[in-house]
Amino acid sequence: MEDKNTSEQNSNFQSFSDSFKKKSPEEQANDMISLSRPQNAKDKNNKYKENHHKPKQSKSHNQNNQNKNLYNTEQEQKSFDKQRWQNKNPQSPHHNQTKNDDESKNGIREVRDVNEKDNLGLHKDLKRGVEANTRIQRQSLNPHNKLNLNTKASVRITPLGGLGEIGGNITVIETPDSAIVIDVGMSFPNEDMHGVDILVPDFSYLFAIKDKIAGVIITHAHEDHIGAVPYLFKLLQFPIYGTPLPLGMIGSKFDEHGLKKFRSFFKIVEKRKPIKIGAFEVEWINITHSVIDASALAIRTEAGVIIHTGDFKIDHTPIDNLPTDLHRLAHYGEEGVMLLLSDSTNSHRSGTTPSEASVGPTFESLFKQAEGRVIMSTFSSNIHRVYQAISYGMKFNRKVAVIGRSMEKNLEIARELGYIDLPQNIFIEAHEVAKYPDEEVLIVTTGSQGETMSALYRMATDEHRHIKIKPSDMVIISAKAIPGNEGSVSVVLNFLLKAGAKVAYQDFSEIHVSGHAAQEEQKLMLRLIKPKFFLPVHGEYNHIAKHKQTAIACGVLEKNIFLMEDGDQIEVNPNYMKKVRSVKNGKTFIDNQINRQIENDVVLDRQALAQDGIVIISARINKERKILETKISSYGLVADKEDKGFEKEMNETLEFVIKNFKPEGFNAKNIENEVYNVFKRHIFKKVKKYPTIVPMIYVV
Repeated sequence: MEDKNTSEQNSNFQSFSDSFKKKSPEEQANDMISLSRPQNAKDKNNKYKENHHKPKQSKSHNQNNQNKNLYNTEQEQKSFDKQRWQNKNPQSPHHNQTKNDDESKNGIREVRDVNEKDNLGLHKDLKRGVEANTRIQRQSLNPHNKLNLNTKASVRITPLGGLGEIGGNITVIETPDSAIVIDVGMSFPNEDMHGVDILVPDFSYLFAIKDKIAGVIITHAHEDHIGAVPYLFKLLQFPIYGTPLPLGMIGSKFDEHGLKKFRSFFKIVEKRKPIKIGAFEVEWINITHSVIDASALAIRTEAGVIIHTGDFKIDHTPIDNLPTDLHRLAHYGEEGVMLLLSDSTNSHRSGTTPSEASVGPTFESLFKQAEGRVIMSTFSSNIHRVYQAISYGMKFNRKVAVIGRSMEKNLEIARELGYIDLPQNIFIEAHEVAKYPDEEVLIVTTGSQGETMSALYRMATDEHRHIKIKPSDMVIISAKAIPGNEGSVSVVLNFLLKAGAKVAYQDFSEIHVSGHAAQEEQKLMLRLIKPKFFLPVHGEYNHIAKHKQTAIACGVLEKNIFLMEDGDQIEVNPNYMKKVRSVKNGKTFIDNQINRQIENDVVLDRQALAQDGIVIISARINKERKILETKISSYGLVADKEDKGFEKEMNETLEFVIKNFKPEGFNAKNIENEVYNVFKRHIFKKVKKYPTIVPMIYVV
């Protein structure tokens, strides 16, 4: 009997085996699961369903909830289910097969369908969350909806200097009834402006609107922002608002120009405290630059808020530990800014501008190397640079001689006002330098731009009363040449090197950092302010054009950017920005040695003389057309060895003119006109020049 049962079992097993081999892997997996269950007891099967299926379903459900953020497609979910079954049945001969169909047959598919619906709902919620956050971010990037688009008020912006050039900054902001002037700066002349020391703006437009100017607003103490203030106050006087250092330096200039009585116009302001000036509310905001106490301006008008950065960089480690007030700038950005005017000087420079503190290690290295005197030259207004040099001079036990009128005055003002703290006993006078060993002397002086009257230039050319350059000297020129001054700086460098001194200059030493923002700092300013309209300022046209591209990359619409030139008048309302007209602008030439203006025609005459020379014709003629006496001289036209031949030729030309002159109108004035015209044509044919011709004819 047992053999018969055994035989039947073997036969059934063989039949099952043959059938099993013909099935798909999924069906084989299901059969294996079925074999693992009790087959002969109904209650056991029910118990299995109760104790196995329900916990399994619950576990599957929880697992799906935990992973629904990870599996976003049905295919990914199926793959996950297959792997889960295989992990739970490591001994199965079909461990690597899927069990999705098996789970479906055991009630798991229904659970997963519910999970897929949950996943679909979650996916929609996530998508809605992305859309909401994106919308919020975009609104925060452009808070222009906060501007009053219903206002009819507008503001006009008119730069009278500082565009198309480096320096000479002056800008008028006005409403129909009120105006303010931001900065009144000077600039440097070109090399062909002979005898001209500085240029100041043409103030004609200020005369035209003088009755509504409420005040002059000063951003910082650099010459290209305050240097022309005395020349304006000789003509017109207005209240002048600023922080202590720039007002202190303007006061010093007023003393030099005999304008001390106008110090009464000074209005000292505090940063972060808006004040009412005419129709404007103006707030000074701390900014870092290459001069102490620089400011940006927040100007609130009926039309909207205007931010003017002034000259700036974003220095997180300034010498005085007073960084750019990014929080206040961001405050206005969140409020909604109608217009931004921003410094473009370094708009071609990528990255960020190094901190002023980065110059310190270079100073220390150079002081260590110096075997004799150290002579440091920089801008007289760069107080922190001077302060760092003096600090290292003290560290290396050197006495300090400050030489140069502007350097002495600016350092004295900074010390008196408490911007820097230096002991008095470290300073010596220029005539005392010779009393100390060279290795114990630091000289701080002017002349970093190669000015011919500066102390450094006179030292280099052996013309200074007390200081002469020695081969043991270490000369540090801690400044960059202003465009147009490269030739002058090169001349000074050559003199210093010929004298045998060691020279540290920017071209071959990290001894200077700019005070102007590079592209990444400009981007940060644009992102903080988030203006609707943008006017890049302070620089030549190529600088403001590059700044425009940076602004576009930071989200400012191209149609909301205008590239101004001096004299352009721009009208701005929250709904539009447009050019309305051009006003008279230009430059006035100043001889700084006598603090007097040089008329335009004088400068033009000097240019003509320098380029083409001069010919002077003096002759006495009687009424019978006989030349009684003549003298013809030329300068800057032909070489000395050719003078006699040229004079003979000119005499022959004069005789020809007199001989062929018509009897009617034979007088000195008419003869002079004819001599001028004939000589002009003749000389041009000979030397291709149009010299200044001065005929002086006397008829006796």
